[in-house]
Amino acid sequence: MPCFSDGKSTRDHDPATHSFSVIEQHSIPIFTDDWGADEEALLLEGAETYGLGSWADIADHIGGYRDKDEVRDHYIETYIESARFPLPERVSPSDRTLTDACPRDVFQTRKKRRVEERREAIKNAPPPPPKQKPTSSVPSCHEVQGYMPGRLEFETEFLNEAEEAVQHMQFEPGDGINPQTGELEPEMDLKMTVMGIYNARLTGRVERKKIIFEHQLLEYRKNMAVDKKRTKEERDLYNKSKPFARLMRKRDYDEFTRDAEYELNLRQAVAQLQNWRRLSIGDLDTGAKYEAEKLVRAQKAVPVGSFERFNTTRIGKPTPPVETPSAVTGLVASDLTLKPANGLQTPPLSASPQAETSKVLINGSAAHINTGNATPSTARPKFVVAPLSNVVPYKFNRENAPDLHLLTDDEREVCAALRIMPKAYIAMKESVLKEASKHAGLVKKKTAREMCRIDSAKGGKLFDFWLHSGWISKA
Repeated sequence: MPCFSDGKSTRDHDPATHSFSVIEQHSIPIFTDDWGADEEALLLEGAETYGLGSWADIADHIGGYRDKDEVRDHYIETYIESARFPLPERVSPSDRTLTDACPRDVFQTRKKRRVEERREAIKNAPPPPPKQKPTSSVPSCHEVQGYMPGRLEFETEFLNEAEEAVQHMQFEPGDGINPQTGELEPEMDLKMTVMGIYNARLTGRVERKKIIFEHQLLEYRKNMAVDKKRTKEERDLYNKSKPFARLMRKRDYDEFTRDAEYELNLRQAVAQLQNWRRLSIGDLDTGAKYEAEKLVRAQKAVPVGSFERFNTTRIGKPTPPVETPSAVTGLVASDLTLKPANGLQTPPLSASPQAETSKVLINGSAAHINTGNATPSTARPKFVVAPLSNVVPYKFNRENAPDLHLLTDDEREVCAALRIMPKAYIAMKESVLKEASKHAGLVKKKTAREMCRIDSAKGGKLFDFWLHSGWISKA
């Protein structure tokens, strides 16, 4: 008994009786007001043929310009979310509510209008983008050779031959127990030992994958671009610190490597400043000029186009050394910025005793560079302590103040005027500077006075002195 979706009827001829019967199409709503009985039958037939989830194939099987999302939503709302699951709510044959409310002619008119609208929408729609070849999960489809992104596995895993030891093992119910003694047989004990070794290898494989995924080591191009920006010393330091990645999270490990690189840059900057001091270079501008002239002299070490007496090979033009920009250049530059590009802060350094100091602002803090008898590049006005009432200045000497040699001349004058012992002053200074290093060098005056644990007037004078020296900044 054929049935057509164009709304036309057909005649079924019975040759025995020579009679004809008219079969009408079942295009009437039975479950919902926008789906006909024929479409419901095609929906169930397509689900049985292609399987639930293949909504695109089921939509093509139904026809009538139904899309996959519409078919999926209708199936879920009508069958899955039905109060009479797995049957629809209007499953009773006697329920003709929708059929009476929407006659066949009205339903066919709506269906024809819907089909024409969707046909016109498809005709006027912009051309779809060209289909790209789907990326298969094979080892050659990733920037890391041998990695299969779809399976989250590698072509060669850690301890890749671990499965060979257990591939021929067989375990049957009741095996391994001696029926007479009830103890585990040696063969089964050996099998369990081998399985324990195999499980330990699988655990190690999973741990290494976890490190690779957590530290984003599969982003090979991005990591190589970052590595090329490092100097040779920074690259060697980073390679030495890689074993610590197994013990840290990515955020902690990145912070650890940044701090290590920053410490390396500080050590190199200090070594360069000490070298300038040995060469009697008294300021940063002269040091930068010396380094530039040193680079020029290195390039002119071998004359261009010269010939040796007993050598017929012509000496070519030497390749100039490539200077990789690093954080060391920023630490010894003449125009030091208050905030570096990487956001790190230089901890304040105390000055060397019994020597003239040149105070240079490095990344927002004051670093005292011992320049011997050299003239400082910048002159800072001397801090004058305003006398306090009922406070008589104290006269320090090595007998009553054993830690006096650890202070600079300015600090001695401040401690004498405020009657603060050097050891107590050093402890207060250390606590305040540690607090400042946690907040990018910023400290509130009230916080500093509370941390000093002395008279508020004296604490305020100390805060003003540290602020004047450039060791901290006012929050």
